[in-house]
Amino acid sequence: MIFGDGPFAEVVYFYLTYDSEYEIVAFTVDQKYLNRKEIFGLPVISFERLPTKFPPKKYFMFVAVGYQKMNKTRAKICEKVKKQNYKLISYVNSKAITWKDLKLGENCFIFENNVIQPFVKIGNDVIMWSGNHIGHHSSIGDHCFISSHVVISGNVNVGSNCFLGVNSTIRDGINIGSECVIGAGSLILEDTKEKEVYSAEKGKLLPIKSDNLTHL
Repeated sequence: MIFGDGPFAEVVYFYLTYDSEYEIVAFTVDQKYLNRKEIFGLPVISFERLPTKFPPKKYFMFVAVGYQKMNKTRAKICEKVKKQNYKLISYVNSKAITWKDLKLGENCFIFENNVIQPFVKIGNDVIMWSGNHIGHHSSIGDHCFISSHVVISGNVNVGSNCFLGVNSTIRDGINIGSECVIGAGSLILEDTKEKEVYSAEKGKLLPIKSDNLTHL
């Protein structure tokens, strides 16, 4: 079952249906957020009623919620799901490159074209979108969200509840403090402290039109 009914939940359904051994039987959300009756022909059931219809001894769960509140919303839902004795699954895309020694926690989702080198440790509830590079001997803490085309070099430690934006780059040997936001395109060359926010400069607008360029 998938916890969530938004675009991320729909993406998770697609990948698990076409690239895993799991069969999705239902979606679930808290009763107060229950606005849809079905998704892709499957029922959307309030989480409060879920154990009676889909008992935890027979069914697994994935929490498909985004990075709201520094991933804390997703983390709280994971804890709530576990208190109901549901097992949280993890998924690694068949087109991701990993090695047998990869240490991966629960409720992780690794999309296609991720390159994860040897001796990497990934905690619980980590979302890694498409096309990232995770260097050797690096570790990623619990409840992180790594968007696309991020480069994490070797021997990097990423703290818990971090968000790494598209095309951000972390130099080798860096420690990223917990709850940091590394904005899209940012280059991190020194250790960061807890709850820091980094942003790359916007592209500079030049006083010339493209058809006046002599070289392109």
